[in-house]
Amino acid sequence: MQHVIERRDRHSAIHKPNAPSIELQVQSDSNNMLRQKVEYKTHELRQLNGQELHGLKLQELQRLEELLNIAKVVNILWKLHYPLQELFELMEENQKLKQVLHMDRNDYYGGASSSLNLTQLWKRFKGEDKPPENLGSSREFNVDMIPKFMMANGGLVRVLIHTDVTKYLNFKAVDGSFVYNKGKIYKVPATDVEALKSPLMGLFEKRRARKFFIYVQDYEASDPKSQEGLDLNQVTARQLISKYGLEDDTIDFIGHALALHLDDNYLDEPAKEFVEKMKLYAESLARFQGGSPYIYPLYGLGELPQAFARLSAVYGGTYMLNKPECKVEFDGDGKAIGVTSEGETAKCKKVVCDPSYLPDKVRKVGKVARAICIMSHPIPDTNDSHSAQVILPQKQLGRKSDMYLFCCSYAHNVAPKGKYIAFVTSEAETDQPESELKPGIDLLGPVDEIFYDMYDRLEPTNDHQVDGCFISKSYDATTHFETTVTDVIEMYSKITGKALDLSVDLSAASAATEG
Repeated sequence: MQHVIERRDRHSAIHKPNAPSIELQVQSDSNNMLRQKVEYKTHELRQLNGQELHGLKLQELQRLEELLNIAKVVNILWKLHYPLQELFELMEENQKLKQVLHMDRNDYYGGASSSLNLTQLWKRFKGEDKPPENLGSSREFNVDMIPKFMMANGGLVRVLIHTDVTKYLNFKAVDGSFVYNKGKIYKVPATDVEALKSPLMGLFEKRRARKFFIYVQDYEASDPKSQEGLDLNQVTARQLISKYGLEDDTIDFIGHALALHLDDNYLDEPAKEFVEKMKLYAESLARFQGGSPYIYPLYGLGELPQAFARLSAVYGGTYMLNKPECKVEFDGDGKAIGVTSEGETAKCKKVVCDPSYLPDKVRKVGKVARAICIMSHPIPDTNDSHSAQVILPQKQLGRKSDMYLFCCSYAHNVAPKGKYIAFVTSEAETDQPESELKPGIDLLGPVDEIFYDMYDRLEPTNDHQVDGCFISKSYDATTHFETTVTDVIEMYSKITGKALDLSVDLSAASAATEG
């Protein structure tokens, strides 16, 4: 900075021997103001130098962060010899950047979607902190509280690549994707070749299914020839399927295990989304040449919030864990103005949170029942898969909603060698999870330990434009992220006022396969 100022002064002395012009006087005043500002900030930083962050109050932490950001920007631009006007403009832009403070009542990252070790799991569900020693080391367990796989070409993977979080994560392909039909578990066929091999269908049904899969694989929204004269914005999924004469059982596994629809309402809706979801499944399956279209991070989903925390810190974000009783403060007009914890208030213009932080601004829309099981073997009839998803369509169980089986193991570093973690989840239709989840639990075989749990599924009722609060929906019962990421993208658009462009190079996220 001094170099830039001295150079400008020498230039003025050579070319303007007389009194400086008004323009140069203004620039000189600006130089002096900037020099004084840098000297003042440097003095403050010297005063803070050597102090430990531990014990500083919220306001002091925020002040220190502000000082460090300004000093960092000035120091970098000084070294790059930026022109003075650009320096002012960039500093002004820096002030406009949104600063993020993340406060969490828990002492771990992730909130409801965290991963717990065995001791934490035991304490949460049994009220004890001494699990049986025969289950293995507590720290080798990473048990997801909201178990979900990621579609390899799906929305969440695109978000991770877009934000560059993938550099903090390691993924591994999931071994198998299965569907329950007439009391048995079958691999989900996703292509015309797999349809011909699948024991799910008879000979003539295989041929009909093959023709339908070829249509889906060849379909391109921008190519009228591939649509065979059908406008999928007008034709319903039921009408499209009827053209190929598929049987009810085939429709069942296609709609629920491939397109991942939660119920049968999709049949009477435009077929375009149904076909695009099937294409996504097939493209994700082909990506890693594995047994399923899914990938999963090593050490569990608890790695996701930790990875975002690291990235946020790079951009100046601050994380404060173990902050009890986080209370959102509102002004007289009902607009969020800050969050208070332990007698200190962090002021803000926007609050982003899950439903538990603002219970008076959400409504209950359902309930999820789940069972968490520790086992010493893979799920039977899944080809000894170390990781797998099994979907039980609603009609197969005589229910109103699907049931999901999720299994992971030491292969993804979520349990000790030889141990498996399985989940059975469903939208609750009763208040008795033990009996309601029995059809799924019976498919698991012997279990070492089992925990039951139920939680309300909530969604926001507030107007974010009025109160400045952006509230997420609760996690549903599905064992994949396709519904959750839709909510995340919608929240992003509401918060920023911009659409999120997810046109990314999918090769930026790689996943190891078994073997």
